[in-house]
Amino acid sequence: MSASLELQLQTLPNQPGVYQYFDKEDVIIYVGKAKNLKKRVNSYFTKTHENGKTRVLVKKIVRIKHIVVNTETDALLLENNLIKKYKPKYNVLLKDDKSYPWLCIKKERFPRIFMTRRVIKDGSEYFGPYTSVRTVRVLLDLIKELYPLRTCMYDLSAQNINDGKYKVCLEYHLKNCKGACEGLETEANYNESIKEIRNIVKGNFKESLEKFQAMMLSFAEKMEFEEAQKIKEKLDLLGNYQSKSTIVNPAINNVDVFSIISDETHGYANFLKISNGSIIQSHTTEIKKKLDETDKELLELFIVEIRQRFNSQSPEIYVPFKVDLGENIKVTIPKLGDKKRIVELSERNGKYYRMEQFKQIKIVDPDRHVKRIMAQMKKDLRLKEEPRHIECFDNSNIQGTNPVAACVVFRDGKPSKKEYRHYNIKTVEGPDDFASMEEVVYRRYKRLLEEDESLPQLIIIDGGKGQLSSALKSLDILGLRGKIAIIGIAKRLEEIYYPDDPIPLYLDKKSETLKITQYLRNEAHRFGITFHRNKRSKSAIQSELEQIPDVGAQTITTLLRKFKSAKRVKEASLDDLKEVIGNARALKVFEYYHPEKENEK
Repeated sequence: MSASLELQLQTLPNQPGVYQYFDKEDVIIYVGKAKNLKKRVNSYFTKTHENGKTRVLVKKIVRIKHIVVNTETDALLLENNLIKKYKPKYNVLLKDDKSYPWLCIKKERFPRIFMTRRVIKDGSEYFGPYTSVRTVRVLLDLIKELYPLRTCMYDLSAQNINDGKYKVCLEYHLKNCKGACEGLETEANYNESIKEIRNIVKGNFKESLEKFQAMMLSFAEKMEFEEAQKIKEKLDLLGNYQSKSTIVNPAINNVDVFSIISDETHGYANFLKISNGSIIQSHTTEIKKKLDETDKELLELFIVEIRQRFNSQSPEIYVPFKVDLGENIKVTIPKLGDKKRIVELSERNGKYYRMEQFKQIKIVDPDRHVKRIMAQMKKDLRLKEEPRHIECFDNSNIQGTNPVAACVVFRDGKPSKKEYRHYNIKTVEGPDDFASMEEVVYRRYKRLLEEDESLPQLIIIDGGKGQLSSALKSLDILGLRGKIAIIGIAKRLEEIYYPDDPIPLYLDKKSETLKITQYLRNEAHRFGITFHRNKRSKSAIQSELEQIPDVGAQTITTLLRKFKSAKRVKEASLDDLKEVIGNARALKVFEYYHPEKENEK
């Protein structure tokens, strides 16, 4: 396996999507779908395949490309589209012309509703596609039970109805139809039912919920519980179906979709090609900034280049913001609906591509990765210099007992565990977090100054404004205020507090800066609480042995060194105790734990 291919496998996302395998001629040889792209694609290269065809396929893979989607259903539909377009050599199942089922509301007077696999552009409405025929049939059955609709193929024009050309059929007598063919139902009333059905198909059950409940109650009142249960079961099934897919929408045709995600140094642009309502092509690339170009400038360059490269003649493009491309191309900035969701899908692919690039850089060029992280933290936290050396403080105590503090050190965004420090709080009595923080920060930096050690570029205090103010007092005393950046992070909403600024900063929940800051805070808490538990445990053991009359601290220390715990001291025989601490003291310890044996004497 080549190094580039191995690198791709390590950085694939754990998201649903479609993967494409390319051979050395850069031809697609296989298209597949996955609930988890990383696990599925890696399985090709880590398992021993019994199937000879699969072994040959794996040997021929030179490059992998993938498209991230929202759900497994979307992945299934997109896989179908791509196989039909490219007809890869090793795909068999979906090469035929069979397509997924749709629900059609026919464009006609008194519209019929039926299932179809063919989308005909005659003005009819199509909903789907559905990955399960059963789901469509359940949906049609439910509609049929709730709304009496015609199933005949008559031309129900006003003229034909007035001329009495048709007669009601058996469906009318079975109460499955209201007899529109003889004018027994008005067009307005029929269209009202169609409107409600349209909402149900779209997944908007709210308006029709009262009707469902009324029908179920009616059956229940008539003691027809089987019928009521049937409706309930159908509603449960419908609750699980996905009414719409972003991947296929017949209303969107011959469109190019572009988006861009950027950081300080690079832009990551994505292109999706929509043809006949289906995504048939995806391409994402990295663009290096030369002169601090804006997203608008980068996206305009990307659009022009990609349309030339892929020879795109689409008259319309979808983008997330306004771009200038001349008068020959229609530019649409979708605000809602399927068009908006397709732009969001394009942006999502750009974000995942960016994440994969970062992972690859981290593996092959760690220095570049660190520089990028540090530059991002400097910008996000509004610092004067990159925080190559960060220290974080946290207090631990339970109702004021055994108060301790912890200081953890990160260098270049990674823990430097040999520099971690524990602190026993010496000058504070009772549960006073503010005074404890003031003491430990003072002790830490007084020592660093005395030993002429390097100071951090950033101090993080686990807590809000109170703890931050306490830490600042110590920096003032030491003359370090303004020389070291200091912030506080509050747990509840992850607010970042700055000195003399009452308004906190809120970082993007997905930002790497926040993740590193949280990592520091959590590491300080873990380190501190472990020390606190150990100290509390030792204190509990010590206090139990101290209860023994005429046994001093030196004897307790000797016993713990030998027996390791108070429990083992209690279980020890008199002879074992005599060997460690002598006859007289051994007798006192033994009699304390075994008073009944003394009484027996």
